[in-house]
Amino acid sequence: MLMKTSSRRRNAVFAFTVIVVVGIIYALSSRRPSNALTPAISAPSVAAGVVTKGDLPLELQALGTVTPLSTVTVKSRISGYLTAVAFKEGRMVRKGELLAQIDPRPYEAALAQSQGQLIKDEALLRNAQLDLTRHERLLAQDSTSRQNFDTAAATVRQLEGTVKSDQAMVEAQRLDVEYCHIVAPIDGRAGLRQVDSGNYVQPTDANGLVVITQIEPISVIFTIPQVQLGPVLKRLRAEAMLPVVVYDSNDTTLLGEGVLDTLDNQIDISTGTVKLRAVFANRDGGLFPNEFVNARLLVETQHDILLVPTTAIRYGTPGPYVYRLRGDDTVAIQAVALGASHDGRTIVLEGLSLGDRVVVDGIDRLNDGIRVAIRPSTLREAADEP
Repeated sequence: MLMKTSSRRRNAVFAFTVIVVVGIIYALSSRRPSNALTPAISAPSVAAGVVTKGDLPLELQALGTVTPLSTVTVKSRISGYLTAVAFKEGRMVRKGELLAQIDPRPYEAALAQSQGQLIKDEALLRNAQLDLTRHERLLAQDSTSRQNFDTAAATVRQLEGTVKSDQAMVEAQRLDVEYCHIVAPIDGRAGLRQVDSGNYVQPTDANGLVVITQIEPISVIFTIPQVQLGPVLKRLRAEAMLPVVVYDSNDTTLLGEGVLDTLDNQIDISTGTVKLRAVFANRDGGLFPNEFVNARLLVETQHDILLVPTTAIRYGTPGPYVYRLRGDDTVAIQAVALGASHDGRTIVLEGLSLGDRVVVDGIDRLNDGIRVAIRPSTLREAADEP
């Protein structure tokens, strides 16, 4: 009887335990939210831009070097002791301005000697001419021989040659005296002097006296790829004045505005580029010789064309494409044909129409056909674009 009572108690405890566990599981399951109440995955947030019509300049950018139009190493044309240096280093000099002085006394003495020899030979020539005149009269009177007359005529011609030689020597000596005064051959900025006063200078001195660099005007030489040469040549053949602006090496500070002057006569086969030269007035001296600069050449401006924000463009297997926004805020991959780009805008040749909306930010999370959430601020900004 006791065994039956114990078995009944165990069964009752087991049943009670089962009931409690089932109740707990039911209570927990009843607290879970149903699938109908589970929130949906939020749509990606993107920024939108609009395809517009406008003008776009075709601008070529390249690295360039400021290159003087003229650089002259001033050398002495004669040998002698340098008695004075008249220029100041780093200062502007004008053409014909005195730079240095060589001791002229040896050359002045040589000039005086040549002038004396000229006077002597001119006197001999005049006397020979008088003799020729007398022989001519005597020959007419048959009072002298033809040989004497011919000898007198030859003497005159000989002395005429001597006088001409003397005159040339005098001119050469005058030039030597003039060369003792070394003057600036061009307008420009004088560099550091290469020799001091008191030294003996010669025409063979490799460094010369000073280097003068033309500053106003000055040029910038830069290169463009050969694939960009066609539009430039077309504009040059039409005798168009193509403006060029240059900025510093950081591409932040404007240094000068000029025009394209010329281009090289061949393409560099090692780089596939061609050199161009632009000329700048440089009245403020903002462009310094051999300075590295960033050049921008405005080839032409295209008017009334379709433009898309450059940030909307992606590149893949089919080529360039954009994510175009449909009316229901879903996106579609749209292949496009593009033209030149400038200042954050790119020309659209095919694939889009005026007013089409495209995704410009948040593109990395998109797939074809996905619905997106457009940021309201970007819509207002896109509507305000020209």
